[in-house]
Amino acid sequence: MNEFDLVGAQFLRRKGLSAAPMGVRGSNIAPAGNARTVDLSGFLVAPGIIDLHGDAFERHLAPRRGVVKDLVPALISTDAELAANGITTAILAQFWSWEGGMRSPAFAKGLLEALSGEIGMITDCRVQLRFETHMLQHYAEFECVVDRFGIKYVVFNDHLPHKALTCGKRPPRLTMQALKGGRSPETHLNLMRSLHAQSAEVRPSIAELVKRFRSKNVHMGSHDDTSGEVRQWWRSIGVGISEFPKSFGAAKNAREGGDTIVLGAPNIVRGGSHSSNVSARDLVMRGLCDVLASDYHYPALRQAALKLVAEGDVSLSASWGLISERPAEILGLSDRGVLECGRRADLVIICPKTGQIGATMVAGRFSFLAGEVADRFIK
Repeated sequence: MNEFDLVGAQFLRRKGLSAAPMGVRGSNIAPAGNARTVDLSGFLVAPGIIDLHGDAFERHLAPRRGVVKDLVPALISTDAELAANGITTAILAQFWSWEGGMRSPAFAKGLLEALSGEIGMITDCRVQLRFETHMLQHYAEFECVVDRFGIKYVVFNDHLPHKALTCGKRPPRLTMQALKGGRSPETHLNLMRSLHAQSAEVRPSIAELVKRFRSKNVHMGSHDDTSGEVRQWWRSIGVGISEFPKSFGAAKNAREGGDTIVLGAPNIVRGGSHSSNVSARDLVMRGLCDVLASDYHYPALRQAALKLVAEGDVSLSASWGLISERPAEILGLSDRGVLECGRRADLVIICPKTGQIGATMVAGRFSFLAGEVADRFIK
């Protein structure tokens, strides 16, 4: 069992930075005293990062179409990348979609089966299932899978190109998307047309599904809200998380309605949306953000939090809270998210000058340890 006292560092606590030492006893944070001392002078110790939505794991599970057959080694590789980026709790955003390939229901079930086994991951990895709303014939099976695997976070997507389908046009990038799904372009187009034709039945079906999930305490979000009206409808049926709102109006409506707003950290790192949507930094500055998520790039979480501080936008406590305390609160993970005695020893040790991770610890176990920080623990 790990027992040591961390001294000399700056510890990021709820009220700001503190030099008061911190102890680790087994899996928990404890008062310092009577244990081996590790001098971390010059470093910052912060709560472990909680990623509320990340799909960068896809690059490990399928670096090329059809390459990965055994998901376990790919998940171990994902674990290593998460750890190297200070992520201690990761919500893997897995599609349940008509798009096929690794976004298919079959792939989702395979991933859930793999994660349910003893595969040696240290990062606390959970799954968010992203359900395509027009798959009416899948509602019953999807609900059964959510129940069977104890999924506690579901997000609703609609990736159908409705505008093109309504006009009778071939959607852009049809051939590429069809090949990813293992279909011919004609088969893929016909599938999209058939799903689009069911649009009138979708909202009543979603409302009933949401009602059942609410009774099971499943957290639910909508993805890419385009407007305040869209967000208001989701809220009216009990979906209280707005994931990556695409407009200021959608985010404003979410805040006024008391919803949770999740934004993409890469948007902040790159200085704007890669698809010309609303700027995440602008929304943060307006108080329209509760959580930053990695989306498609795990390093972006710490980079975005530190960038907001460096540019004078928010304090370190407020910025880091967007990737630790707030996501923990939203998911009801009361045992983590802050550096307090009795909480899980989920923490990250950072070089303030470079922003590089020196160590990541999950429930008192190192998931990552390198460089000078490693030298100090090994002495």
